[in-house]
Amino acid sequence: MTRTVTTRSDRRTLFDRLQLMLVRWIARLPDRVKIALSGEPAIIIDGQQLDPQAQFLRSVRRRRLKYGLLEPSVDAGRRRYRRQSVVFRGSATPVGAVLDFEIPAGDHQIAVRHYAPPGGAATGAPLLVYFHGGGFVIGDLDTHDAPCRILCREAGTHVLSVAYRLAPEHPFPAALDDALSAYRWALANATNLGADPDRVAVGGDSAGGNLSAVVSLLERDERPPAAQLLIYPSTDAAGVRSSHVQFDGGFVLTRQDCKAFFRCYTGHRRVDLADPRISPLRAPNHANAPPALIAVAGFDVLRDDGEAYAESLAIAGVHVDVCKFPSLEHGFVHTVGICPAAHRAVVEIGRHWRAFVASAAGVRVAQPAASAAGRSVRHAP
Repeated sequence: MTRTVTTRSDRRTLFDRLQLMLVRWIARLPDRVKIALSGEPAIIIDGQQLDPQAQFLRSVRRRRLKYGLLEPSVDAGRRRYRRQSVVFRGSATPVGAVLDFEIPAGDHQIAVRHYAPPGGAATGAPLLVYFHGGGFVIGDLDTHDAPCRILCREAGTHVLSVAYRLAPEHPFPAALDDALSAYRWALANATNLGADPDRVAVGGDSAGGNLSAVVSLLERDERPPAAQLLIYPSTDAAGVRSSHVQFDGGFVLTRQDCKAFFRCYTGHRRVDLADPRISPLRAPNHANAPPALIAVAGFDVLRDDGEAYAESLAIAGVHVDVCKFPSLEHGFVHTVGICPAAHRAVVEIGRHWRAFVASAAGVRVAQPAASAAGRSVRHAP
C-alpha cells in the first residue's frame, strides 16, 4: 500500500472566485431580498418552505443550466458536476491529516482518501467507509472532499472515501463489488489507519447511500458494519412515490435524471430494478441490519425513498434515527460553502453521527430480533 500526503489544490479561476464571493455576499442578505432576487414568490410545497438561499441558487441554476445531469453527454455531466462541487465547497474544513492511496480489489486497485480526525481523537476513533453520490456515474474523491472533511471533524471519526468504479464504463455490479471490497479492506486494516476495528461503519449520499444500504444487508450476518449513515439515499429504483412527482422539476435532481443514472448503472441492459442489490427497500426482510442514521431533504425526489427505508428498518426491529432537513434540496452536501443552511445540516449530521456510533454497539446487543426498536425523528431548520 502506497500512501501520499494529499494537498487540497485550488482549481478555481478568477471568475469562479468572484462568483463564489457574490453568492456568499447574497447569503448575508435578508431572506426577503434573496427571495426577491430569485424572481418568484417563496416556494412552499407540502407544507415546507425552501430555504431562501437555496431558492436563489435554484433560480441561478434554472437560468444558466438547460441540461439534465448527464446531458448533453456523460463526460459533460462529469465535468460540470466536478466543477460545481469544487467551486461551491468553500474553505477547507481542517482535519488531522489527509492521505491518498490505493487498495486492492480483485484484479484492480481502488483509489481512496483517508481523513483522520484532529489531534488525539484520531487514535481508536471509529471509521466511516464513505461512498460518494453521483448516480453511480459521476463524482469522485474531490467532489465529496467538503462533506467528508466536515463529517470527519464534527463526528470525530476517521473517514475512508472510496472512488469506486463508475458506470457506464463499469456497469452493475462493479460499484457494489468495489464497495464490498473497500468495506472488507477497512475491517482488516482499521488498526493500521489508527481506527477502532470494532467500530467500522459505512455511509454515503444518494447513490453512495444506496451502496451503503446494500453493503449493510449483504454483510449483516457475517461481518456487519457498526452502523450505516444514509444521506438522502436512493433505495427503490423500481417504484414511484409522492416525492418523485412533487419535486420533479427545478430541485437539482429530476425523475429523468434518476432514469438516466440507472440506465447507465445497468449498462443499458435488461436488469431487474427490483433486485435488492439495486433497490435495497425491496429486500425480503431487513431484520438484523446495522443501526441506521438516515438524513432526508424536504425538496428532493428521493425524500420518500429515505423515509420508506427508515420505516422498513424500524418495522424489522432495527434502530433508526431520521434527520429531516425540510428546507433543503437534494445534493445539499455540495453547497456547504455557499448555503449556510446546508453547512449547518452537514455539521448536524456529523454531530448526530458521533453520538449515534457511540451508542450503536449497545443498540445492537439490546435489540430484540423480531420486535420493533422504533425510530426517532429530528427536524432541522
